[in-house]
Amino acid sequence: MGVLSLIRKSFGQDSMGSMKTAVSMGTGNDTRVTEFVLIGFTLNPHLQTTVFALFLLIYLLSLFGNLVIIALTLLDYRFHTPMYFFLSNLAFLDIWFISSTVPKMLVNLVTKNKTISFIGCILQMYFYLAMGSMEFFMVAIMSVDRYVAICQPLRYNIIMNRRSCVLMMLGCWIGGFLDFILPTFMVFQLSFCGPNAVNHFFCDNSALVRLACSATQKLELMFFSIASLVILSTLLLTIISYAYIVVTILRIPSASGRKKAFSTCASHFTVVTIVFGSCIFIYVRPAESSSLDLTKGVALLNSVITPFLNPFIYTLRNKKVMDVLKKIMSKGSPVES
Repeated sequence: MGVLSLIRKSFGQDSMGSMKTAVSMGTGNDTRVTEFVLIGFTLNPHLQTTVFALFLLIYLLSLFGNLVIIALTLLDYRFHTPMYFFLSNLAFLDIWFISSTVPKMLVNLVTKNKTISFIGCILQMYFYLAMGSMEFFMVAIMSVDRYVAICQPLRYNIIMNRRSCVLMMLGCWIGGFLDFILPTFMVFQLSFCGPNAVNHFFCDNSALVRLACSATQKLELMFFSIASLVILSTLLLTIISYAYIVVTILRIPSASGRKKAFSTCASHFTVVTIVFGSCIFIYVRPAESSSLDLTKGVALLNSVITPFLNPFIYTLRNKKVMDVLKKIMSKGSPVES
């Protein structure tokens, strides 16, 4: 509760009216924004150092936890399984996901210069959205992996072979990068000639589009449609997978067998709840009904806290992983071949 209270205090009244607009003069009376100002969180000066230290610690721990997963998967044959192959891809994604927002946020917390270039803002928005899509795809594929492991155990190695796993991951990466190319290009074509203060801690598409001088209804509908399609389709696949998993587990005669089967899905289900819950709140609803201050808090959970928690929820609390880490620290040799 202390951390949540601290974060809650970070939200204050925005001073958008006092922000200066950075523009360049074009032909005639044409003006164009050349940079944006990220308002971020309005902080009490006494809290600024504490909040900076908190998010720096979260960022460093996230990098450490996700790098541990990647290293173990690459170096130890015991983790050369489909589940850990997917986890290592998710860990690699989470490193880039959290790095797309947190470093700039940390700089803004300790400097008076909160500006970001026009191109930099568009790129940050695109990579945040693309990697968010990839996260949904990977979480859905991991639910399918759990379905096959529990409901089709005798065919698991046949279905989840190396080729199929690689193809599924390629689909996640390529699909994520392609999803938001068109709307990002359309944002790039918008006219920004007025205020340049983005009411967010990063270049979120909803906060950015609101600053445009040109009509944005079609673009907002496109963002809404793509986000809804990605989130709801992957959520449906996850729900169907878990429905079959629950039915199969309930048919297991022994209580210990049911408990063991449920435990293999508990970590994934926790992440599913956080990832889908936060993003449905942010994107799958009309823009008019959204409070940007509340949206910033949920975006913080999705883009910062989730990549931080994933390695601990999935792997670092896993007995098998902890045993290997203890062996590494005691003997200094992680690899078994």
